[in-house]
Amino acid sequence: MSNDSLSITLSALADPTRRAILARLSRGEATVNQLAEPFDMSLPAISKHLKVLERARLISRGRTAQWRPCRLEPEPLKEIDGWLGDYRTLWEHRLDRLETYIASLQSDTITKEENDD
Repeated sequence: MSNDSLSITLSALADPTRRAILARLSRGEATVNQLAEPFDMSLPAISKHLKVLERARLISRGRTAQWRPCRLEPEPLKEIDGWLGDYRTLWEHRLDRLETYIASLQSDTITKEENDD
């Protein structure tokens, strides 16, 4: 696997369990036990998912006495949004050009039909 941050982040987001964990953390901090509640899997399996999310810098774990809350870290998601934004702009520009082209074809067709009458 490539070590660039975008690849690591996208790889971490590829799993639906990890996306569900991030969705839960978007509502606020949670413990491992709280994050594990909705899933039919062991705590060690949830911990493995959390380690992947941590390596991708998508979450961090704090320490308050014996409580180690997990929290969402938005920066890698912002990087993905920026990367996707470049493609969004490209495709919006292409679709605008296609829309203009189709409108010109329709206009030519209407003009041709009017001239045929």
